[in-house]
Amino acid sequence: MALIVQKYGGTSVGTLDRIRNVAARMKRTRDAGNEVVAVVSAMSGVTDGLIKMARDLAENPCEREMDVLLATGEQQSIALVTIALQDAGVDAVSITGRQAGIQTTGSHTRGRILNLDPSLMRGFLNEGKTLVVAGFQGVTPDGMIHTLGRGGSDLTAIAVAAALKADVCQILTDVDGVYTCDPRVVKNARKLPEISYDEMLEMASSGSKVMQSRSVEFAKKFGVVFEVRSSLNDNPGTLVLEEHPNMENVVIRGVSIERSQARLTVTGIPDEPGMSGLILGALAAAEINLDMILSNIAHDGFARHSFTMHSSDLGKAQAALKPLLADLPHSKIETEAGIAKLSAVGIGMRSHSGVAATMFKALGNAGINIGMISTSEIKIAVTVDETRIEDAARAVHDAFGLDKAPA
Repeated sequence: MALIVQKYGGTSVGTLDRIRNVAARMKRTRDAGNEVVAVVSAMSGVTDGLIKMARDLAENPCEREMDVLLATGEQQSIALVTIALQDAGVDAVSITGRQAGIQTTGSHTRGRILNLDPSLMRGFLNEGKTLVVAGFQGVTPDGMIHTLGRGGSDLTAIAVAAALKADVCQILTDVDGVYTCDPRVVKNARKLPEISYDEMLEMASSGSKVMQSRSVEFAKKFGVVFEVRSSLNDNPGTLVLEEHPNMENVVIRGVSIERSQARLTVTGIPDEPGMSGLILGALAAAEINLDMILSNIAHDGFARHSFTMHSSDLGKAQAALKPLLADLPHSKIETEAGIAKLSAVGIGMRSHSGVAATMFKALGNAGINIGMISTSEIKIAVTVDETRIEDAARAVHDAFGLDKAPA
């Protein structure tokens, strides 16, 4: 008997018919002789609706109360899925994040999992029950309801699989795997049979919407092999696992894009030790996630730092830096919106040269200008004008022949 954790996203439980389909799928898995634990998101559109109601009441609603409000979306889903299972003859029980033993830390609406005590879940499994667990939520050590932010249900599923030592974790969604690029952008994108944790992590942090990067980090840390597959069919998906030697034969695994990016540049900074730490510290205190970071010395002898971030954080970043820069008379902030990030990812680039040259040549031939450039051991990322991001993705995808399966 295998223990299988299945995660169902909001579109998978978006209607009563889809909830019945989820229940039927879980029943088939159960009838095949497996123990089943499902982690469920709020029904599609419910979270957005709750946020809208709160903001109709207050421009900046209290984040503690937002956690209390948003957690109800998943609790609605787990009750409905459990009712559908029970109606289908499955002995099932719903479990909230608190009941699942998920302890969290961090700011409200952006919680991080601190610990998970699976005692109650294990007890129910020993009684032969199928479990339906609320994703996206936990409880702080002092008993406050806490939500995990974007991608929180994926993180819940991976954490539950790790705590229960599940045989497999299936991330069931409205796509049937991880593709070499978003198929809506690149029509000849190809589904990958497998991908390493590191490649998946780079693609997730570079704009791929299939998985949230925190979930992949958690899976890598605890060695949770998971499969991304569709909840709407039985096609095989994409396995995400530790890298193996054959993976290096593929130079580039995929191309990802991230829209709605912005660049903030601080100029006129004294070229002195500690200045970078002060600037980055101010942005960190404002809980702004930076992506690309570029620093250099201008011809006037002053330093300049450039950062990219989501465009929605641009105003908050300027506000966070304003008090600090008030004491630097030569400093100035420059901003640029309307940019996007293109990333090429693959562990094979560790052992293959010329990857950057191929990528930049393809973009040049397509008439696409490059802004900032960032590299890691397995990724090359550039910023381009957001109006050209799809053209850029297609050009790079074609340049590396990603539409063709590796020999």
